[in-house]
Amino acid sequence: MYFWLKFLHIAMVGTWFLGLFFLPRLFVAYRRGVADADRAYYNRLTNLIFFYVSTPAAVLAILLGMALMLFIAPAGWLVLKLAVVALAVLLHVYCGLLLYEMSKGGKSHGPVFFRVLGWVPLVLLLAIAGLTAAKPAGLPLMPAPAQHGPGPIPPPDPVD
Repeated sequence: MYFWLKFLHIAMVGTWFLGLFFLPRLFVAYRRGVADADRAYYNRLTNLIFFYVSTPAAVLAILLGMALMLFIAPAGWLVLKLAVVALAVLLHVYCGLLLYEMSKGGKSHGPVFFRVLGWVPLVLLLAIAGLTAAKPAGLPLMPAPAQHGPGPIPPPDPVD
Protein backbone atom coordinates (compact mmCIF):
# COMPACT_ATOMS: atom_id res chain seq x y z
CA MET A 1 0.00 0.00 0.00
CA TYR A 2 2.85 2.37 0.86
CA PHE A 3 4.37 1.84 -2.59
CA TRP A 4 1.14 2.75 -4.38
CA LEU A 5 0.53 5.80 -2.18
CA LYS A 6 4.05 7.02 -2.92
CA PHE A 7 3.75 6.23 -6.65
CA LEU A 8 0.46 8.10 -6.96
CA HIS A 9 1.78 10.99 -4.86
CA ILE A 10 4.81 11.42 -7.12
CA ALA A 11 2.63 11.16 -10.25
CA MET A 12 0.24 13.81 -8.93
CA VAL A 13 3.08 16.14 -7.91
CA GLY A 14 4.50 15.79 -11.42
CA THR A 15 1.13 16.55 -13.00
CA TRP A 16 0.57 19.51 -10.70
CA PHE A 17 3.94 21.01 -11.50
CA LEU A 18 3.37 20.39 -15.20
CA GLY A 19 0.60 22.97 -14.94
CA LEU A 20 2.75 25.32 -12.86
CA PHE A 21 5.49 25.11 -15.52
CA PHE A 22 3.16 25.57 -18.48
CA LEU A 23 0.84 28.35 -17.28
CA PRO A 24 3.51 31.11 -17.09
CA ARG A 25 4.56 30.23 -20.65
CA LEU A 26 0.99 30.68 -21.80
CA PHE A 27 0.85 33.99 -19.94
CA VAL A 28 3.95 35.11 -21.87
CA ALA A 29 2.34 34.08 -25.16
CA TYR A 30 -0.84 35.95 -24.27
CA ARG A 31 1.05 39.15 -23.39
CA ARG A 32 3.21 38.99 -26.51
CA GLY A 33 0.17 38.48 -28.73
CA VAL A 34 1.42 35.37 -30.54
CA ALA A 35 -0.84 32.98 -32.44
CA ASP A 36 -1.99 30.96 -29.44
CA ALA A 37 -2.93 34.15 -27.62
CA ASP A 38 -6.29 34.32 -29.38
CA ARG A 39 -8.65 35.01 -26.49
CA ALA A 40 -11.03 32.10 -27.15
CA TYR A 41 -8.17 29.60 -27.57
CA TYR A 42 -6.22 31.04 -24.66
CA ASN A 43 -9.15 30.93 -22.22
CA ARG A 44 -10.10 27.39 -23.20
CA LEU A 45 -6.53 26.07 -22.94
CA THR A 46 -5.56 27.81 -19.69
CA ASN A 47 -8.84 26.87 -18.01
CA LEU A 48 -8.35 23.26 -19.09
CA ILE A 49 -4.82 23.17 -17.66
CA PHE A 50 -5.59 25.03 -14.44
CA PHE A 51 -9.04 23.71 -13.49
CA TYR A 52 -9.08 20.20 -14.97
CA VAL A 53 -5.44 19.08 -14.76
CA SER A 54 -3.34 21.08 -12.31
CA THR A 55 -5.82 21.81 -9.51
CA PRO A 56 -7.16 18.24 -9.14
CA ALA A 57 -3.58 16.93 -9.25
CA ALA A 58 -2.57 19.42 -6.54
CA VAL A 59 -5.43 18.35 -4.29
CA LEU A 60 -4.66 14.66 -4.78
CA ALA A 61 -0.91 15.23 -4.27
CA ILE A 62 -1.57 16.99 -0.98
CA LEU A 63 -4.04 14.34 0.24
CA LEU A 64 -1.71 11.50 -0.73
CA GLY A 65 1.20 13.31 0.93
CA MET A 66 -0.84 13.61 4.11
CA ALA A 67 -1.53 9.86 3.98
CA LEU A 68 2.19 9.17 3.48
CA MET A 69 3.03 11.20 6.58
CA LEU A 70 1.38 8.46 8.64
CA PHE A 71 4.24 6.13 7.63
CA ILE A 72 7.19 8.36 8.56
CA ALA A 73 8.59 9.84 11.74
CA PRO A 74 8.29 13.61 12.00
CA ALA A 75 11.58 15.43 11.48
CA GLY A 76 12.92 18.86 10.68
CA TRP A 77 13.26 18.13 6.94
CA LEU A 78 9.54 17.37 6.77
CA VAL A 79 8.66 20.75 8.27
CA LEU A 80 10.84 22.46 5.67
CA LYS A 81 9.30 20.37 2.89
CA LEU A 82 5.80 21.32 4.02
CA ALA A 83 6.83 24.99 4.01
CA VAL A 84 8.02 24.64 0.40
CA VAL A 85 4.77 22.85 -0.49
CA ALA A 86 2.86 25.77 1.06
CA LEU A 87 4.81 28.12 -1.25
CA ALA A 88 3.85 25.92 -4.20
CA VAL A 89 0.19 26.15 -3.16
CA LEU A 90 0.49 29.95 -2.97
CA LEU A 91 2.06 29.98 -6.44
CA HIS A 92 -0.81 27.85 -7.72
CA VAL A 93 -3.39 30.23 -6.25
CA TYR A 94 -1.48 33.22 -7.67
CA CYS A 95 -1.52 31.63 -11.14
CA GLY A 96 -5.27 31.20 -10.75
CA LEU A 97 -5.65 34.88 -9.87
CA LEU A 98 -3.55 35.86 -12.90
CA LEU A 99 -5.65 33.58 -15.07
CA TYR A 100 -8.83 35.21 -13.83
CA GLU A 101 -7.42 38.69 -14.39
CA MET A 102 -6.32 37.85 -17.93
CA SER A 103 -9.64 36.22 -18.79
CA LYS A 104 -11.25 39.58 -18.02
CA GLY A 105 -8.79 41.36 -20.34
CA GLY A 106 -6.43 42.67 -17.66
CA LYS A 107 -2.75 43.10 -18.42
CA SER A 108 -0.93 43.93 -15.20
CA HIS A 109 2.42 42.23 -15.91
CA GLY A 110 4.72 42.04 -18.88
CA PRO A 111 6.34 39.02 -20.55
CA VAL A 112 9.56 39.38 -18.53
CA PHE A 113 7.64 38.99 -15.27
CA PHE A 114 5.99 35.81 -16.54
CA ARG A 115 9.32 34.43 -17.80
CA VAL A 116 10.77 34.88 -14.31
CA LEU A 117 7.61 33.41 -12.77
CA GLY A 118 8.12 30.36 -14.99
CA TRP A 119 11.35 29.52 -13.13
CA VAL A 120 9.78 29.57 -9.67
CA PRO A 121 8.15 26.11 -9.96
CA LEU A 122 11.51 24.60 -10.90
CA VAL A 123 13.15 26.00 -7.77
CA LEU A 124 10.26 24.76 -5.62
CA LEU A 125 10.25 21.30 -7.20
CA LEU A 126 14.01 20.93 -6.78
CA ALA A 127 13.74 21.98 -3.13
CA ILE A 128 10.95 19.46 -2.52
CA ALA A 129 12.84 16.67 -4.27
CA GLY A 130 16.10 17.51 -2.50
CA LEU A 131 14.54 17.59 0.95
CA THR A 132 12.62 14.38 0.31
CA ALA A 133 15.55 12.45 -1.12
CA ALA A 134 18.22 13.65 1.29
CA LYS A 135 16.15 13.86 4.48
CA PRO A 136 19.00 15.92 5.93
CA ALA A 137 20.02 14.69 9.36
CA GLY A 138 21.57 18.04 10.22
CA LEU A 139 18.14 19.57 10.67
CA PRO A 140 16.87 19.49 14.24
CA LEU A 141 14.36 16.81 15.06
CA MET A 142 10.91 17.68 16.20
CA PRO A 143 10.44 17.80 19.97
CA ALA A 144 9.50 14.51 21.59
CA PRO A 145 5.79 14.02 22.16
CA ALA A 146 4.47 14.49 25.68
CA GLN A 147 4.31 11.30 27.68
CA HIS A 148 1.02 10.25 29.12
CA GLY A 149 0.38 7.82 31.90
CA PRO A 150 1.79 7.25 35.36
CA GLY A 151 5.09 8.77 36.16
CA PRO A 152 6.70 11.14 38.57
CA ILE A 153 5.27 14.61 38.60
CA PRO A 154 8.04 17.19 38.68
CA PRO A 155 7.92 19.68 41.54
CA PRO A 156 6.74 23.17 40.67
CA ASP A 157 9.35 25.83 40.02
CA PRO A 158 10.07 27.96 43.08
CA VAL A 159 8.81 31.50 42.85
CA ASP A 160 10.96 34.22 44.37
